[in-house]
Amino acid sequence: MAAISLRLYTGRVKIALGQINPTVGDFAGNAAKIIDFAQRAKAAGAGMILFPELSVCGYPPRDLVERAPFVAHNRETAERIAAETRGIAVICGLVTAAQVQTGKSVMNSAALLQDGKIAFVQSKMLLPTYDVFDEMRNFAPARSQMLFPFCGKQMALTICEDAWNDKHFWNKRLYSFDPVEALVQAGGNFVLNISASPFWLGKREFRRDMLASIARNNRVPVVMVNQVGGNDSLVFDGSSLVLDPEGRVIAQGRSFEEDLVLFDSSQLTGEIHEQVPGEEASALAALVLGTRDYVHKCGFQQVLVGLSGGIDSALTAAIAAEAVGAENVLGVGMPGPYSSPGSIEDARALAQNLGMRFELLSISEIVAGYRKTLAPVFAGRKEDETEENIQSRARGTLLMALSNKFGALVLSTGNKSELGVGYCTLYGDMAGGLAVISDVPKTLVYRIARYVNSRRPVIPQASLEKPPSAELRPDQKDSDTLPPYEILDAILEDYVEDSHTPEQIAADHGFDLAVVKRVVWMVDRSEYKRQQAAPGLKISAKAFGYGRRFPIAAKTGAG
Repeated sequence: MAAISLRLYTGRVKIALGQINPTVGDFAGNAAKIIDFAQRAKAAGAGMILFPELSVCGYPPRDLVERAPFVAHNRETAERIAAETRGIAVICGLVTAAQVQTGKSVMNSAALLQDGKIAFVQSKMLLPTYDVFDEMRNFAPARSQMLFPFCGKQMALTICEDAWNDKHFWNKRLYSFDPVEALVQAGGNFVLNISASPFWLGKREFRRDMLASIARNNRVPVVMVNQVGGNDSLVFDGSSLVLDPEGRVIAQGRSFEEDLVLFDSSQLTGEIHEQVPGEEASALAALVLGTRDYVHKCGFQQVLVGLSGGIDSALTAAIAAEAVGAENVLGVGMPGPYSSPGSIEDARALAQNLGMRFELLSISEIVAGYRKTLAPVFAGRKEDETEENIQSRARGTLLMALSNKFGALVLSTGNKSELGVGYCTLYGDMAGGLAVISDVPKTLVYRIARYVNSRRPVIPQASLEKPPSAELRPDQKDSDTLPPYEILDAILEDYVEDSHTPEQIAADHGFDLAVVKRVVWMVDRSEYKRQQAAPGLKISAKAFGYGRRFPIAAKTGAG
């Protein structure tokens, strides 16, 4: 692996990390961010600035890379950025044409823009296909990589997954080849990594430890610039890092917001910007960012939330108000035959506390009309969940009517516990364009809600204290159908995220095996519902959605 020859900068140099929030396909907007950050970095004395993986076109572009105009526009945009950022070297991610006959026409690449042109291109070797990633579907892998010189250093430029195969960190590696190791062995003494690494709770610490292992074991500084923002279900936290050869953090970007971070590549000193601390605060920040970007990047300005007086809709509304502004959130109370007066008042109080508009639309007459119409067909049959679901679907119909009339996006309010076991109604409470808390277990919902109130008490205390209930029949409680949420959430975490067997789960926690098997059966049986659900924001290591791909028509044998 020979190093290419490029003009060197002399003397000590600042390097900048351009932690930006790109939008997939928004070439003009992404270019404007890159140019602006590059100019700011240059004004601050930086000789180089790094931007995230595929920052020119946005990540993940998925099958858009199969469209020739998309790829061509991406290349033209990179060339325009090069022309407008003279005087500072720019490294940014883009799509390039594949050089080998693999069946894939493009590669996931990083370009060094220097002196008004594309001076060097490095392509990604390790293409992940696990969890939410499916890059082998879209990209050809690079067959080799090279070093490039900068400021007296031999730079080892890698792209996201290329750094996720360190034999000293992973007990079981996914790939036989380690690009970082190969580049260091070829003489690389400064590792650069441009990333689009999605957030999940615990990911920032995990990512830092992994990069620190690379730094320590190779005795080289490691630089990682990460994308920030929400794209569909994925939330990117930023939290860009620079580590010295001892694995110590010497520069750091903020979490969940755009940031420009400077460090000195010779002295290994840099700016450390504050990150969001704690699980509840981090989860809230991720959900707010993901909601804001999903709403705005999809072209909406306003949102709708059905307010039941319960904790799930209260937290969803609080997230929405912080994400898009309370003036852009409409809360809709839709009391039915079994709604308690307290729930209606809790919904009204929440809206008042948040400063959002509130409308009250009763569904009682609508439900009565449905029941009257269906009475001849249902004659002789007992009432069951059918009549309960009619109430939920009446509410869904009203929310979607308001959405159509006002051009506002409906935010569904179901949590991960409910979605996991199918305790939700298709075309009812599942109706909406974004499932904000669908990756938040019920126990975590309460924890985040209490954290929200610790900053400013907006969620009524009754919503936090009363037993959870769908209020679809007299004196109904969630506990009539489900085990306590502390037990349910533990089972779901072990089964959904860790793929443990019912026997293993029961033994590990001391749970009744019959209860565990019933929960597992409910999870497997509800796959058809989840595959019709709105996209949800991923904040766990394994969320429902396209990161967990199970067949609907199948006998799993798990229960």
